[in-house]
Amino acid sequence: MLQTRASDQLRHAPAAAPAGLHAPSRLEQLFRDELAQRRRLRAHETVFRAGQQRHALYFVHAGCVRTSIVTDDGREKITGFRLRGELLGLDAIDMPTYACDAVSLDVGEVLELPIARLQHASSALHECITATLAAEIRRDWRWMLATGSLSADQRVAEFLVDMGQRLETLGFSPRRMLLRMTRADIGNFLALTLETVTRALTRLQERGLIEVAGRNIGIVDRATLGLFSRGAAVH
Repeated sequence: MLQTRASDQLRHAPAAAPAGLHAPSRLEQLFRDELAQRRRLRAHETVFRAGQQRHALYFVHAGCVRTSIVTDDGREKITGFRLRGELLGLDAIDMPTYACDAVSLDVGEVLELPIARLQHASSALHECITATLAAEIRRDWRWMLATGSLSADQRVAEFLVDMGQRLETLGFSPRRMLLRMTRADIGNFLALTLETVTRALTRLQERGLIEVAGRNIGIVDRATLGLFSRGAAVH
């Protein structure tokens, strides 16, 4: 099936911009070269709001930032969780105002690059931004496919696999993670209820794939968890 092939291609595509020229450390250095300003964030501090005049592009230097939009019927919809090395405000690069809300989930730090300075930035930085935008588009497609075709347990498994891969890119263990977001946040992102996410985590633990201790998640069998998230039978 075409959809299956597309899903497989997106799963094997990088979840973030490729290493080397577009690695987080390289992107950070390019931001610093353009004299981006450091901004420390408190837990639950708003970086920017949808509709606010767009004045800067942000590089996440530390922490985890939740992005969300408000639907036409007034519901909040979480669109992602940005980690170190990822950008905020990229979805509004061609707009006069920001397209979403961005809120820090923990103490963190961003590098703030004014749009006026970005317009005259180096070609290397613009190349990195283009690669990051392409990676975000692929990630968005992956999650569109996931929420439309995977079971609740598979969606939660895929979320943990994806988070582990992104943490591994940053030099952290992909097998031990502290989730900064709540289960309600995860459910909102995956189009699941809080109770469904909690039950899914319990079932994954019962299968021997993960260990759960509050927001601390241990990946016991990473390979099998990945296979399960792709629909393979796991006993």
